[in-house]
Amino acid sequence: MIKTLSDALAERGYDTLTPVQEAVTAPELQEADLLVSAQTGSGKTVGFGLAIAHTLLGTAERLGPAAAPLALVVAPTRELAFQVMRELSWLYAGAGARVVSCVGGMDMRDERRALERGAHIVVGTPGRLRDHIQRGSLDLGDLRAVVLDEADEMLDLGFREDLEFMLGAAPADRRTLMFSATVPPMIATLAKQFQRDAVRVTTQTGSSQHADIAYQALRVAETDAENAIINVLRFHDAQNALVFANTRAAVNRLMARFSNRGFSVVSLSGELSQTERTHALQAMRDGRARVCVATDVAARGIDLPKLELVIHADLPTNAEALLHRSGRTGRAGRKGISALIVTPRTTKKAERLLKFAKIRADWSTAPTAEEILRRDEERLLSDPVWTEDTTEEQDAFAAKLLDLHTPEKIAAAYLRLYRARQSAPEDLSPPDAKSEPKDRKPFGPSVWISLSVGHKDKAEARWLLPLLCRAGNLSKDAIGAIRVQPSETFVELSEGSLQSFLSALGPNGELEEGITARKLDGPPDLSPQSRGPGPQKARDTSARPAPDRKAKPHQPANDPPGDKPRQKAPEKADKPRRSHPNADAAHGPASAKRAPAKDRKGGSGAPHSGKPSGKPADPSSGYSKQKATGKPATARPGAADTSKRMERPGKPAKAKAAATKSVSRKPKQGAGQEPPKRQKR
Repeated sequence: MIKTLSDALAERGYDTLTPVQEAVTAPELQEADLLVSAQTGSGKTVGFGLAIAHTLLGTAERLGPAAAPLALVVAPTRELAFQVMRELSWLYAGAGARVVSCVGGMDMRDERRALERGAHIVVGTPGRLRDHIQRGSLDLGDLRAVVLDEADEMLDLGFREDLEFMLGAAPADRRTLMFSATVPPMIATLAKQFQRDAVRVTTQTGSSQHADIAYQALRVAETDAENAIINVLRFHDAQNALVFANTRAAVNRLMARFSNRGFSVVSLSGELSQTERTHALQAMRDGRARVCVATDVAARGIDLPKLELVIHADLPTNAEALLHRSGRTGRAGRKGISALIVTPRTTKKAERLLKFAKIRADWSTAPTAEEILRRDEERLLSDPVWTEDTTEEQDAFAAKLLDLHTPEKIAAAYLRLYRARQSAPEDLSPPDAKSEPKDRKPFGPSVWISLSVGHKDKAEARWLLPLLCRAGNLSKDAIGAIRVQPSETFVELSEGSLQSFLSALGPNGELEEGITARKLDGPPDLSPQSRGPGPQKARDTSARPAPDRKAKPHQPANDPPGDKPRQKAPEKADKPRRSHPNADAAHGPASAKRAPAKDRKGGSGAPHSGKPSGKPADPSSGYSKQKATGKPATARPGAADTSKRMERPGKPAKAKAAATKSVSRKPKQGAGQEPPKRQKR
């Protein structure tokens, strides 16, 4: 190994190399293209930094002056690109390497000036690197090595065209190294196209993924998911914890909840700028924040050295995402915990994810409030502060406290102060608990009132209830059922609140302008037979014959029940029926006048000229007048098209269909043919 790089590793405390680092630095692979698959957290970044060292330096220990880049490293996300830049910077510091980043979201002019000053290694994201190449600010002519980090993720994110463009623009004799957690068929195809006899290196050892990560599947009740996350954070009290959610809205909600509970928390999601995301990660690294709530944008490549706990507030979409999320902890030999919050609704999904990922998890429940308090006491008793030497000032203050209070009282006060700095744990329901419907108390003696608004006035219980409380000085407990009818609304009031309600309304019984209330003599008739266009009253329907439900739609209302529907007279074959005797006038200057609203809606007045109503004819309609006068139903050519042109956008689809059937699609009837029979609908 080159001395400057070995010195950098020793300074960082690297006694031995990880399996992937040893594999890629084998002497026989110094000139070969590599396709490396290794699990997350195995030291791949330092691994490919060592793998390209011989290609960049040869036998020398230091690089020459910076000019066109010698190596290009492509990463899928901004955070991973910055992390790779930091790792390569300390690894190649002794060799005098200049490392430059080109990532989306940063000022492109600053990156262009940095490239003009020269660079040995360029690290960036696919889109921004392609922009620099196309603009001529990134010269690939001297390139000796190209590294694709997390290649499978870049293909999943849709960067295939950008990768093919960059690999096609790079010199043909360069080395190409692809590093990926998995090698799906797309990666194999890309390797076959752009690598020369690539050597496959696999360093995934052991039968299980992430041996240093303890997986926990915590069963919680449906309504206690967020409370369980708070308890998990409190129980483990990790230096750094990462909570994953699937949407930005969930990230914002959880961040607000944790902040209100006293946690030092930051967030990572796609809606944040690059500067905000960088500051959030830096706050986690320097200890100003201990909890980070993130979407999967942070699942790839984020390296937080003190990260001890990963919580999946929302289950990931697939097993691969589960591995990459969990791989943020348990890195480089450190231990970590990955906890899945599993509700009854997501139990089957969690079982499938763990099975496909080949992970064995411990199924249990979230920590209870009692367990958290006991854990607090254990941490308090084992705190190193008890074994530290005290100063004279501290001794003097301790003596003053002992003069004022007993040791027991001082200890109890210290415990209260300690717990006050911590978020209070949540009381959780059993995982299989279901919310029982609350038993509604009987309403008791009641009376009914009628309000002068109904469905036709767009009345709804949700705005009538506060109106009744406000105008009638009522509480919600004094109001029972609210039944909105077509023309009025029935409201049930407790018997004891009626007099005060009527007194508050005054002699006119007016709640507000246009809405009045009156007392009913008894309960209203709410049966379906009583509903009609007018006010709802108790009616005797026993003497009235039941309506014929099988009557044709065009049957007039005054026909006796059971009568056969009227048959239309056959029309002449050579003269199609027109919709109105004055249809021609509709195309003159008078057509600029709007018809009355009643007529436009197809009411009982004269229909709009040239516009079939699509409704049953009644005695006052224009069609009946044609029959009464006996005038021939002549229509000028194109009458059907005219009626079609004059249809308004607001016309119901049923009316349009009826008009089309009766005017434009009716087949001509030849001489001697019988009129077509009406089909039952």
